[in-house]
Amino acid sequence: MRTLGNIIWNFPFLGFVTAAIVFLIGLLFVVTIIAAPIGLGLIQYSKFLLLPFSYDMVSKSELEGEAGKNILWQTYGFILKSVYIIFLGIPMAIVTLIQIIGCFCSVIGIPVAIVMAKSLGTLLQPVGKVCVDHSVAQALLVEQGRNQLQSMNNNR
Repeated sequence: MRTLGNIIWNFPFLGFVTAAIVFLIGLLFVVTIIAAPIGLGLIQYSKFLLLPFSYDMVSKSELEGEAGKNILWQTYGFILKSVYIIFLGIPMAIVTLIQIIGCFCSVIGIPVAIVMAKSLGTLLQPVGKVCVDHSVAQALLVEQGRNQLQSMNNNR
């Protein structure tokens, strides 16, 4: 089913065009060096857009844990995110919302619209996001559930 979803996304709905546009925008940000964290996040997002039924977007902190957090890098990332969301994030999100509405108009596009809606958070905040296989994302969710259960048991 994932393969069929990816084929439907890429050919009737031209998902590869969206992925290419996002990749080029990300490449432009990487070339500027100052906005490289945004560009790297957008490049990861374009990888997701090529095969949205096979990949998921997760935060790097979910993969790496709490270790290795640099306060200066976090501050720089916050400043970049603030500027990005105003000038490019919101306009790109509006275009994506129009695409989602268009996909919902056809029955075959509803699964694609749901995937696009789930990825809006990454489009608005691409810094620190990574595209991973669906099974890795599921394993992260299971691990987070276990940690929450353990913390609930410890509080009793």
